[in-house]
Amino acid sequence: MSLWEAVAVFVAGLGAGTINTIVGSGTLITFPVLLAVGLPPVTANVSNSLGLVPGSISGAIGYRRELRGQGRRVLRLATAALIGGLTGAVLLLALPSRTFDTVVPALIAVALVLVVAQPRLAAAVRARRARNGTVAHRDGGLALFVGLLLASVYGGYFGAAQGIIYLSLMGVLLSDDLQRVNALKNVLTALVNGVAAIFFLFVADFDWTAVALIAIGSALGGQLGATIGRRLPPTALRAVIVAVGLVAIVQLLLK
Repeated sequence: MSLWEAVAVFVAGLGAGTINTIVGSGTLITFPVLLAVGLPPVTANVSNSLGLVPGSISGAIGYRRELRGQGRRVLRLATAALIGGLTGAVLLLALPSRTFDTVVPALIAVALVLVVAQPRLAAAVRARRARNGTVAHRDGGLALFVGLLLASVYGGYFGAAQGIIYLSLMGVLLSDDLQRVNALKNVLTALVNGVAAIFFLFVADFDWTAVALIAIGSALGGQLGATIGRRLPPTALRAVIVAVGLVAIVQLLLK
């Protein structure tokens, strides 16, 4: 890897760490850059997953204030993230690389619709519970657990727009502030990337130089993203999510 290629990978890691903490989809920045510097697709994917772990942890630490009072919720949903992330990592090495290509853009589009409609959907869910005399499950219930489990399988496999899918599910099924939901998303993403990374360390090929450059860049980006993200009001945050999601869909359809 030349000096300029190394700089490009580092900058991509910085951008990915920032955007992952705010929304998600940082993989759509780093993965193409790793391919451009000559890494094979699977090696690039594995190196990317390893490199983004420090960024996910950094973003979760940056949002620690919004995580207060969510300990029980984190523990419950962490199980889905860990099981799904490990399953996705195994599938990455077992399935053809194009398996999810036709599904992912549609998945992201549905997630974006849910993000945009989240205030009305959440209000409708609350109204229905009030009519039926039921109380919202503090942790989202079985529906959220299963949804995050499936989303985490995808996250361990590739992860582009994983954060958007998380936000769409939790935004509808949890009665909580969007910033607190975003903080939870950062923790779950860190767990998915972490368990996939540990698996890859033992069974997959990766490029240590790329991993190190992305790791340093994404860790710095995680702190930057936390600073920017928590200053965004809910409407602005949704606008950023939709913009990033649309770019992700276009990029995946054109690749």
